[in-house]
Amino acid sequence: MKLKAFLLSTTLLSSLLAVNAYADSTTRVAAASALGSVAGTAIGRNMGGNTGATIGAALGGAGGAAIASDKRNRTESAIGGAIGGGAGQAVGNSMGGKNGGYIGSALGAAGGAALGNKISKDKAVSSKPKKYKRRHR
Repeated sequence: MKLKAFLLSTTLLSSLLAVNAYADSTTRVAAASALGSVAGTAIGRNMGGNTGATIGAALGGAGGAAIASDKRNRTESAIGGAIGGGAGQAVGNSMGGKNGGYIGSALGAAGGAALGNKISKDKAVSSKPKKYKRRHR
């Protein structure tokens, strides 16, 4: 059953990245980070229990966000996806058990990656230098 869930999530992730060209970049980054975080949670839980699930959620969220984001926004999106995935898995696991951990990791990674992507885009827009027009000198 776990292998089927893992294969389904990787298939959805690859189809999301290949087909979904019309979606906004932030939406694509959030969805890829959520799928990566859920896959990382499943693999980490299988390998190392609750601690492994938290580490897997962070790594999966960061990897999904880094794959789907633009080169200029990759670092901030990956950091947001990692922090959101790990924290969401820990909170969801304490509130709702195993299924709560999966839901929390998906929601946390999606929110964190979207927020990191948005911060990176806003920073890039506000840091552009003003171009002054040179008159005839």
